[in-house]
Amino acid sequence: MAHTRTLFCKLCLQASPQARRMGRRGVPIPTRVHCLNANFKAFSLSAKMAEWQTKVPVPKQLLEPLDLPSVHLFGPGPANPSLRTYNAHAMPLLGHLHPEFCKVMDETKAGLKYVFQTNNAYTLAITGSGHAAMEAAIINLVERGERILVCVNGLWGNRARDIAERQGCDVQAIEKPPGEYHTYAEIEQGLKDHKPSVLFLVHSESSSGICQPLDGIGALCHRHNCLIIVDTVASLGGTPFFTDDWDLDCVYTGSQKCLGAPPGISPITFSPRAMAKVNSRELKVPSFYLDIKELGNYWGCDEGPRRFCHTSNAMRLPTVTSIRIPEGFPDWKAVPTYLMKKHKIELVGGLGPTLGKVWRVGFMGHNSSLENVDKFLRLFKEALEAVKNRPKSQI
Repeated sequence: MAHTRTLFCKLCLQASPQARRMGRRGVPIPTRVHCLNANFKAFSLSAKMAEWQTKVPVPKQLLEPLDLPSVHLFGPGPANPSLRTYNAHAMPLLGHLHPEFCKVMDETKAGLKYVFQTNNAYTLAITGSGHAAMEAAIINLVERGERILVCVNGLWGNRARDIAERQGCDVQAIEKPPGEYHTYAEIEQGLKDHKPSVLFLVHSESSSGICQPLDGIGALCHRHNCLIIVDTVASLGGTPFFTDDWDLDCVYTGSQKCLGAPPGISPITFSPRAMAKVNSRELKVPSFYLDIKELGNYWGCDEGPRRFCHTSNAMRLPTVTSIRIPEGFPDWKAVPTYLMKKHKIELVGGLGPTLGKVWRVGFMGHNSSLENVDKFLRLFKEALEAVKNRPKSQI
């Protein structure tokens, strides 16, 4: 296949050595990145075939190659990831039930504990921007009607105040002009005056370039029976930070700044004191997606068996087919095991009330081609026969 001199084609694994070594403007680019060119002709053909049955035509811009510039990102974020980070995104995609995927999550937890400098069990990453972590911190630790004291000296303090107000919290604020930080004495006076259950502080107010001193603030809050939330989206990994030594209860950050990862992940940590507050709530956390106890179970933070929650099926789902397990079938788990060990094919069992009653197979995106469906059916039949015909001593 011919390759043009665009970044789109330079991402292809089959690009020339020179193109692989250097991108535009002399910026190195990854070589282990998924090539979109290979699927371009197939996409164009399928788009034309689909037009006759759709009322909205395929957008013309989707039929053209993607051309992105190489840019040095020297703003307040996102930052350019390293080549190693780019290459990691070219590794094989795993399902969320794979043991290897859980291993990646466990390694990620260990790395986040190091970055946060904490031994908190509830240290994990939320799928979402820094706003998701900000909201998770507030809605898990402050119930409707409870008082939160927000230190405001820029955009992000104001954003936390907005989120807390939307949750129905009693929001009080200590306001300082942009470019100034909150002193120990000012925070102490605010705690005495307002008696909040939670104090919110921005460590790195990137809207004005201020780094908030934190030494002694955690202990001060606890003397006033108050928890402390700290926003480190623009500082964690770039300045010294010690969650445990500074006695902080909830700290969160973003992936795309000092940590040098792509956007869309929000690391967060909750201290045992913070989790005690979560566990003593009168009402459920108002967001299932951001409930730290649900997230903590998924990440293996609570030492219990991991649960995997999904929406229930409505009518017959064309993308995921449930195959009823025949009554008396010797060992339903052996079929997915056979397919994975012998053919590296994923098949999963039921979930919740359907566990042990069905196998579930998904045909989505590229995997939904006739070739892949035929391959699965052939090997699924092989697996059924292999399991059914095993000697009883092996069952």
